[in-house]
This record gives sequence, C-alpha cells and structure tokens, in this order.
Amino acid sequence: MIPTTDRTPGVPAIAIAWECLSNYTRDDAFSARLTLRNDSTETIAPGWAILFNTCRKVIPKSVSPGYAIEHLNGDLFRLTMPGGGPWNPGASHTLEYEALHWAISITDAPLGFYLEPGDGGAPINLGDPEIAPFARPEQRHRMRGDLLPTADAAWRFEQNAVLHLLPENAVSRITPRPQSARFDGRRCLLSRHAPLSYDRALWNEASLLASMLGGLPGVVPGGSADICLEIGTVDEVVTCAPDEAYCLEIEPGRVRIRGASPHGVFNGIQSLVQLLSPNGELPSGRVVDAPRFGYRGMMLDVARHFAGVTTVLRLLDCMASYKLNRFHFHLTDDEGWRLAIGALPELTGVGARRGVSLDGSPCLPPSFGSGADIDASAGSGFYTASEFITILRHAHARHIEVIPEFNMPGHARAAVTAMRARYQRLLQAGEGDKAEEFLLSDPEDASVYESVQLWHDNVICIALPSVDRFIDTVVGEVCMLYREAGVPLRVIHTGGDEVPLGAWLGSPRCRALMEERGWSSVQQLHDDFLERCRAILARHGVEFAGWDETALVREGERLLPNPRFAGPDFHVYVWNNAWGSGQEDCAYRLANAGYDVVLSNAANLYFDLAYAKHPQEPGYYWAGFVGTRSAFGFCPLDVGTMSSLDPMGRIPAPVTLQPLDGAARGRIAGLQGQLWGENARSRARLEYLALPRLIGLAERAWAPDPGWQDIAELERRAAWALRDWNEFANRLGQRELPRLDRARRPWDYRLPPPGAILRDGLLHANVALPGLAVHYTLDGLDPTARSPRYDAPVAIGDTRVVKLASVDTRGRASRIVTLNVEQP
Repeated sequence: MIPTTDRTPGVPAIAIAWECLSNYTRDDAFSARLTLRNDSTETIAPGWAILFNTCRKVIPKSVSPGYAIEHLNGDLFRLTMPGGGPWNPGASHTLEYEALHWAISITDAPLGFYLEPGDGGAPINLGDPEIAPFARPEQRHRMRGDLLPTADAAWRFEQNAVLHLLPENAVSRITPRPQSARFDGRRCLLSRHAPLSYDRALWNEASLLASMLGGLPGVVPGGSADICLEIGTVDEVVTCAPDEAYCLEIEPGRVRIRGASPHGVFNGIQSLVQLLSPNGELPSGRVVDAPRFGYRGMMLDVARHFAGVTTVLRLLDCMASYKLNRFHFHLTDDEGWRLAIGALPELTGVGARRGVSLDGSPCLPPSFGSGADIDASAGSGFYTASEFITILRHAHARHIEVIPEFNMPGHARAAVTAMRARYQRLLQAGEGDKAEEFLLSDPEDASVYESVQLWHDNVICIALPSVDRFIDTVVGEVCMLYREAGVPLRVIHTGGDEVPLGAWLGSPRCRALMEERGWSSVQQLHDDFLERCRAILARHGVEFAGWDETALVREGERLLPNPRFAGPDFHVYVWNNAWGSGQEDCAYRLANAGYDVVLSNAANLYFDLAYAKHPQEPGYYWAGFVGTRSAFGFCPLDVGTMSSLDPMGRIPAPVTLQPLDGAARGRIAGLQGQLWGENARSRARLEYLALPRLIGLAERAWAPDPGWQDIAELERRAAWALRDWNEFANRLGQRELPRLDRARRPWDYRLPPPGAILRDGLLHANVALPGLAVHYTLDGLDPTARSPRYDAPVAIGDTRVVKLASVDTRGRASRIVTLNVEQP
C-alpha cells in the first residue's frame, strides 16, 4: 500500500512505494515494482522526471511500456514518461522493471528520490520510498541456489541455543583479553581527586587519566588510593610491539601503571578504566599485558557520507578504549573529497558538494540517496585545515596514528571533476597557461568502461605530467598540516583498487606515452604510475600504502604478486579474500613475496556489510554477512582453518591455500576493520555498523592467539572456538555494552534482536550476547524496559501476537521481533 505524504500547497508531493517482486526472475536479475502518486493539489507539467539512486543497475529494456529508466552515472538513474501528458493530482504511475543481481533487504531498494518538474523549476526532494515487506521465498533469497536461511526469530533461536550465561567471575574483566590477569579478592577505592604522580614524559597520559576519573565520587570511604604512572621495563610478555607493554598493579592503597613507553602506560590506563566501577571501586590484583600485533586499525570512509568532527573524535575515543592504534582515514572517493587543500580550492568547492546546483556552479551528482539539496544531506561536507589538525592531535594524544587515504587512479571522480572545473574556470578567465597545471583527465579520452560502482569517468589519466604535480601539491600540504599539528606523518595510503578494465585504452595521451616508452600493456603504464607515486611520497619522507591491487599483476585469469614493489616501505592492505574468488590466500602470497601486509579481509572485517541475512538489516552482503563473531573468529595467520560456508550458504570447493613461510609471518603487520560509508548516512548508523564488531576486531588483534588453528581434529577445534566465543559474547552482554551505555554520550551500537520460538503453548527466547535483557509483550504493544523481562519459558494463553526485543541498560530496544500465534 502506498503511503500518504504531507501536502504543502504549491509544492508537488509524490508518494513512492517500492517492492521486490522476485529474485527468481532469471539468473543474476530480479524484478521490482515502483508506484508513484501525485499527492499534491498541483498538476505536474509534462516533461517531468524522477531521479533516484540505486546500487542495482536497471535493465533498460525491461521497463514497463510507456516509461523509461536511464542510467546517468554512478548509482543515479532517471525515470521519465516519454510523450506523456501532465501528471494530475491523485494520479498514480505504476511500472515494473528488472535490475541486475538481487534485492533481499532494505539496502537494495532505490532511495533519494527527487522530482525534476517539467516546467523547468527547481528540483524537489521526495525522500525514500515505502518498502514492501520481503515475505516470500523469492523475495528473501538471492536465487534458487541461495541456501543461506533468513536470520528470522527461529533461526536466531537455534544459533543462540549453543550459548549460555556465565557467572561474572568466569568472564574476563578486561577487553581485549590480556596476557595475564590475576585478582586476589581485595578492593581498592579511587576518587576523582586521587593523588596522581607521574614521570614528566607522561603528562599527556596523566591528563587523560585525570579526565577519565572526573565522573567518580569526590570522596570515598577511607580515602582514595594513590596512582603512580611510570616508564620502565616489562619483561614478562611476548609481543611484536614491546613498547606497548604495561604492568598494572592494584593494591588497597595504591595503583601503579608501569609501561615500556608512554604508549604502554596509556594501554594500562585503558585496562584500569575498564576495571573501575562507577563508585570508584577496583579489584586488587596484577595485569601484565602487550599486544599480539603492532598494527590494530580501523578505517572510516567519509567520502561516501561525510562524518563531522565530533563523530570522528568519538570513534577515536572508542578505538583507544579498546587499544586500537591506527586510524585509516578514507578522505576521497568518487562521491566526495573531504579535506581542504589551500592550493586547490575546487577540491572541496566542487568535490565536497553533492546534489543539484541551482546557480549552475559545478558539483557532484547525488549518490547513495543524498538527494538534490546540496546543503541538506551527509553527501556534502569537508574538514577545514584547523578541523583536520584537531583530529590529528586528538588521535595522537591517544597514541593513534592517522593514515590519510587519497584514492587514485580509480575511485577518483571527485578529484577529476574538481580539477576539470578548475580547468574550465581558468580557460574562461583567459589563463590557459595555468588551466592544465593540475588537470587529471585527458579531454580527448574516449575510453569506455564502467566501475564497480557504475561510474564511467572516475579514473585519473596517469600519463599527464599534471597528475604528478597534483599529487605532489596535495602530499606537500598534508605534510604541512601534520607538522602544524605536531604529529608525525609516516604513511599515506593511495588507494589503487578497482581500476575498471578499459580505462586508458581510449586516451591519446596514454597511448602516446606507451608508444614513447615501448610499453605493450596497460599494466606497464600502471606500474610506472605507482613508481612515480612512491617517489613523490619518498621525497616528502613518507612511505607508500595501497590496497592489494597495487601489489598484484594479472596473468591471464590470475592475480599474482608483482615483485617490482616488494619492500618494507610499500604497505599492502589486502581486502579481497571472499571464498570462491581465487584470492583467499592473497595476503599470504604477498607476504611471502616480501610485502608488508595489513589484513583487511572483506569476509571478516568489512563492517559495512550486514550483520545477518534479514530484510531489515542494513548493509551490503557481496562478501557474505559479517556478524560480531566473524571478526572475533578470524584466524589471521591461518585463514583457511575456520572457513565453513560461502556467501550463499554452500560448502565451498576445496581450496589449496599457500601457507605463510617463516619470514612472512613477521610481515603480517596486523588487522584492520573497514567501515565503508555507502550506508553510513548518520552518526547513529555509523555507530550501529561499527559496534560491537569493532570490539571483536580489537580482541583478535590484541589478545593472545587462541590457538584454534593448531587443533587438527575438526569437532574439537569447533568446540574450542565456541567455548571462547561464548565467553566473549558474555563479556559483551555483561560488561562491555553496559559500559558503553555509561558513556557521557551513550553509543548507538547494534542490539541483536532475540531469538524466539513458540512450542506447546510456551514462548522460548534467547539472545546472542548473554547478559542482555530480553523483554516481551502479549498484548500487541511494542516491548520496552518496563515490559516483563524474559527469564524462563512463558505461557502465552490465547495471545495472538507476541513481541520481543533485547533492551540495553538505558532502555533502548533492538529491532522488534513479532511472532503471530496460529490459533486452532
């Protein structure tokens, strides 16, 4: 049923409804229905168009007769009614179409609709459609061969049944789990005025600790214990990052944190704060700890949707509390350039503005539902120099290294468009000699290609000398910002992924350079570009980093390590490990070939992917569904040991993985979670996607190796891994999520909906994170924290509808679970 819209006199209001009809239409395509109704009192003149974004490419010939859907660029499409008349009040248009791949969740629906009136008026944002439920099998499964069940209440109940609630003393008090922690039953008390002594080099750490203690009582019985922060040796740990080691000693009248460096002391402070109760009480004991991996990272994409400074600072604080130490800042992509560069104002003047310009000034088109209004969505925005410096200093104070990313030569449409606008401006001003100074595109390029995100013009022309000048200018200014912040810049990430086939082939400038150098393949052209980038960074004293494609060379159907760039100053972030891709062991092959590798595996560490296969669960799922256990259960040095099903729920064909050789194990720098921004349209959505998966990442990157891969017998290995997961799930439910609730500004983390079944007149329920409360109703109302709490099976009597939700300690509820009771 199509919803009714609010009517504003003089402004057309269009009600929109969308439904997936079937994913079984044909191989790799689904059918859908779109209904639009003019809910205003105004007649819409002929020639109108409806524009929208969708990640599923519409097949033009499949559209209902009388209508046309045209792909413009990226994920932007235009619906028209060629030859149609006026659109009268109350009149509806219903059309069907087919699109590539499938649609099984709200994320697959089109969004960000806006009207271009036929009379040439300003575009009008219409918002997102009403999405019909995904109820039938052909709506819930990607194809007939999709064997993965929908994560409904019954499926969740079965999955959760292997978990059980642990007593408090069986759950680790510190996350990530430390190497050694012993407590003796005594207690220590701290107040906000606790006497604090520290080495001069620890002023920063002492200041942060004093701030963290600010919420404690001013007076505690018997007086507060003293706190001592000091730098010294920590000999009792095994680690590849000895400077991060610490020893935390707590006695009734004294707390001492000794770190191998200020970073080690900082890590000890995080453990201290986790042990601290709101009333200032601490357990007496001793913790000795250090990380398993030196690199423990989180990537945030702010190009697809902009995240304000406050949101970024919050994420940094959360990272620090779980001892993550690298912040990969994805600042540019096709859909946005987010850092002001003084020498090139168009980068943000054009590349940070998304929508439809009313004055004709250049901008980027709407993407991911950002709509026509440039100033009214998270599609627009950028960081000024002072804001970026604030972020750098905030991260540095928390011992987090910020690694900026400027994606090129693909994923670069925002930069390409901005520099083309600069070119046009200078030409019109009669400054043709300056116009090409930073141009990133060949005006005569006739290359035909389509990127993964459906762009046709998003690749830099790497044969132009102006490209090197552009990179040098951007890198120079970024280096200046780091110097002004007083923060070292060690690495810049250059992206380098997903350059579409066909790029450069129709560029006269690229062809001329290839002929001049005697190159026969585009690979040689690309390798030369990477070498130039590496040299530019080296001149600024900065090392090179890129996604795995920067270190690979195609030989037929295979991607193999490129020996040209291997070395300690070329850092490779490996993401493509999906089962069946042929790249399952790509990270290991690159490490064996001499590359420094950061594991960024999509199937375990892509936090933009949906937590589970459910129509209401936001996120993509091209590499599978990534729950918190996916990150926790990752085996960094032997990824093949824990594989079970492919993204379609099928047992994958046997794959022979290349193991890490002895030296290569030391080239696995660590792990990184990726939070791509296509679906992070708000701070709340960003936090939902990040947490609690970020905590699972932190556990696996810091905590000692659980040794699952060393257990040869499959059933015993699975039992051992399940035991560890049960403990961690209890830790989240009993300790960590309540701790996030107590933050000054609580977190909008994902609350897992409960599992539930009805059997023999009784309601049975459970939850994925034992310790979380489950509340229910039998009267049809949505459950809240005031509804009855589920503790044991409940007789439902003659109830027709049962509703349940998991509820956090501040009363926030998960997605509501509804069970309809079949009455005899």
